[in-house]
Amino acid sequence: MAYLTYEEFQELSGLDHITEAEFKKRLPKASAILNGATNNFYQYRPMELDNPWRVNLFKQGLCAQIEYFNVLGATTFEEINNAPQTFSAGRTSVSNASRYNPNGANESKPLIAEDVFIYLDGTGLLYSGVSVK
Repeated sequence: MAYLTYEEFQELSGLDHITEAEFKKRLPKASAILNGATNNFYQYRPMELDNPWRVNLFKQGLCAQIEYFNVLGATTFEEINNAPQTFSAGRTSVSNASRYNPNGANESKPLIAEDVFIYLDGTGLLYSGVSVK
């Protein structure tokens, strides 16, 4: 069962430029990304029985991930980081500068959107500790 419907996506995100076909194409991978980040929390617990506040924030995080994939036009690590660092045509050279390294080398974009953590932080869904008895 999908975590989010297209109608919920439109309502929560306020985005109307992402079509239903694009949404359906990106939803499975975005769901897998959030499952990984949350240690499959909602794979083992029904959303209907969880706190509505936390469910809403999870769904907003899912919306952010779908939007991230849409902006980049990619859903895999390889596609996201496929842009060349430099391009030369004749005597003209263009470099994709890095946020961390002036020459643009050794940086890659993450598969998970940074905005996802805005929504999931503080919900307990990112907890990765081990219980001790």
